[in-house]
Amino acid sequence: MDDPFTYKNRVLTRELAPATRATKASRPPGPRPRYPGQFIVNLARDMRGMFTRMSEFGDVTQIRIGPQLVVVLNHPDDVKRVLVTEQKNFTKGRALERTKSLLGDGLLTSEGELHLRQRRLMQPAFHRDRIASYATVMSAYAERAQNKWRDGETFDVHAEMMALTLAVVCKTLFDEDIEEASGIVAEAIDLSLRMFNYTVVPLGILMEWVPVPWVRQLHRARRRMDQLIFRMIADRRKAGTDRGDLLSMLIAAHDDDGDGAGMSDRQLRDELVTIMMAGHETTAVALSWTWYLLSQHPDVEALLHAEVDAALGGCTPTMQDLAQLPYTRMVFAESMRLYPPAWIVERRAIEPFEVRGYTIPAGTLVLMSQYNIHRDARWWYEPERFDPERWRDDDTSGRPKLSYFPFGAGTRMCIGEQFAWMEGILVIATVAQRWRLRHDPEHAVGMDPLVTLRPKEGMRMTAARRVRGTTST
Repeated sequence: MDDPFTYKNRVLTRELAPATRATKASRPPGPRPRYPGQFIVNLARDMRGMFTRMSEFGDVTQIRIGPQLVVVLNHPDDVKRVLVTEQKNFTKGRALERTKSLLGDGLLTSEGELHLRQRRLMQPAFHRDRIASYATVMSAYAERAQNKWRDGETFDVHAEMMALTLAVVCKTLFDEDIEEASGIVAEAIDLSLRMFNYTVVPLGILMEWVPVPWVRQLHRARRRMDQLIFRMIADRRKAGTDRGDLLSMLIAAHDDDGDGAGMSDRQLRDELVTIMMAGHETTAVALSWTWYLLSQHPDVEALLHAEVDAALGGCTPTMQDLAQLPYTRMVFAESMRLYPPAWIVERRAIEPFEVRGYTIPAGTLVLMSQYNIHRDARWWYEPERFDPERWRDDDTSGRPKLSYFPFGAGTRMCIGEQFAWMEGILVIATVAQRWRLRHDPEHAVGMDPLVTLRPKEGMRMTAARRVRGTTST
């Protein structure tokens, strides 16, 4: 496996002409297995590395895993076709189909008219004014989390960020500090993501029914989570009050552009679990990599400290402070470029389609990796370099729009994107005022590419208290 932190700056010299000259009957290039089942082994051992190596074959490349044809698209224009302009020809792929055992028919997994209806119902809950009301929760919970740290203490910052973002989601969902909910939900989500690596290979779905202890633990955790959530829904319906949280919004929502109906208890459950998973997992992952990158780039960290000190003066950041934190936003954007929390997008072709001279059959699994495209030297100068300054003017004129798509694109673009941006910036600013986090050199850093790009074995870091106006090393 490539060491992600000594990854060579490959200037991609492949030419697009061979692909455009290919006949419609030809198939895209790609690696050839040296032995039966090699690609299944590669997926199990190093899924991200396998798709990264495939990108070296060109903008359209393919492999076959058992009976399944898999095509990887590496050009932003082709990603735009699949996710935006021709999205009706594509449905969700194997991985998200399998997550239905946890998420049900939530916004992440539903299709067609059901997805459009649910998005209409949920959109008001993510309106800018409503999201702005959650800023106080985000900053207050970040303060509460960091108050537990001690100068010189070493801990897993990824675990800290997971606990923090889940607490924020539970508070904004239910308007309560529910430690019971946090623990139950965290267990169910963690075990479900553990199942992910099995579900992407043929017959992997059978793993959910293998009688081993952790699988039984997974089913128990899901049952406990469902009991908790259905009880909360019942209590809120009975009370009939709007407490300003997402649950109140979703219970009150009606599809005025459709049948006028609201959500059933089951649909509410599915959407709540989806929001809890997507709304805390991705932000926690992005923050974990951000702290790591800052620890490796003290020059960037110094500029970040200077900004938060000048803008906040030691006060807890609010929604109104976001405009005064442009460099903090740039740091977060650059972190998600190098380590996008959702590192790969998957679709299945409904009908055959042509791309760069190749005809891709119906039923093909189509993959598009944010991780690969975000590091493509055609769109990014020194692509492996952590450089927030590249976002200074946010100039996209020299590169395709979807050369950066950490939140997806099209009608399935993450509905909580603005929630994630605000939370990430507020948490970074809150913590950076008081602490410098240094990576533990004894801890080996790696990537664990599940549904999200988690840091493998967590992220052990040492907290060093800082005095406002200083950035000592």
